[in-house]
Amino acid sequence: MAMMRLRREDPRVVGSFRLHRRLGAGGMGVVYLGSDRRGQRVALKVIRPDLAEDQEFRSRFAREVSAARRIRGGCTARLVAADLEADRPWFATQYVPGPSLHDKIAEEGPLSAADVAAIGAALAEGLVAVHEAGVVHRDLKPSNILLSPKGPRIIDFGIAWATGASTLTHVGTAVGSPGFLAPEQVRGAAVTPATDVFALGATLAYAAMGDSPFGHGSSEVMLYRVVHEEPHLRGVPDALAPLVRACLAKEPEERPSTLQLAMRLKEIAAREAQGLPEGRASAAVRGERSPAASASHAPSSHAP
Repeated sequence: MAMMRLRREDPRVVGSFRLHRRLGAGGMGVVYLGSDRRGQRVALKVIRPDLAEDQEFRSRFAREVSAARRIRGGCTARLVAADLEADRPWFATQYVPGPSLHDKIAEEGPLSAADVAAIGAALAEGLVAVHEAGVVHRDLKPSNILLSPKGPRIIDFGIAWATGASTLTHVGTAVGSPGFLAPEQVRGAAVTPATDVFALGATLAYAAMGDSPFGHGSSEVMLYRVVHEEPHLRGVPDALAPLVRACLAKEPEERPSTLQLAMRLKEIAAREAQGLPEGRASAAVRGERSPAASASHAPSSHAP
């Protein structure tokens, strides 16, 4: 998503940050490109005026900030500042230059097996850190992954929740994005790290095919397919298909762990990049990422 000029109704200063451009807008609010007096650039999210008085939305916003504060490592955009008591609550994270995975696929088409595996390994390692903080993202998808020059970054913890929490905010209403939601989210069962593993599997399939493994349709149709139908993985390279299919298992306990995923995806990335036969990749893996895991310095698409 390209940066846009500020609108008349947009603030020019929030906290100690001067705002320069819009980065995006969504259900919770608007994300701006801002900077402090030292020139440090941030992505600053401000809650919508009509939601600022809604306690449910304030609580959801506070959860996002709390999640960002607990997570360690370079997998997410670092929290810089926040004010949850402001008339319009806001928080600022380190600005991540680079397109979203969604935008990269839309502009350039599906990625190679080596590139998908390299990005997937970095994301799986990132999820290890997220889950160690006691957080489940619940809405991992291509538009919530930014491809920075230093590797992919996971953003938008707006509906993140503690491990074991229910996925329903209202009776019968699942929170998340159809096509990337896990079956247990659709059913309203407790979320676990395996919930994010399912979403990562769907995201990797999207990166490899340029399309959702559950096709297209209304939210109801998509949610039905996620629960009752097998994913369509035609177009996913043979090197990745078995692992992606394991991530998309209907039952959470049948999915691999994030640590297992990270190790296996590193092996696949090394083998595919160097043309090594199966079984010899492990010796070549030293944590390096494929060049495609570092994307161009295109405008960031921080999704609110």
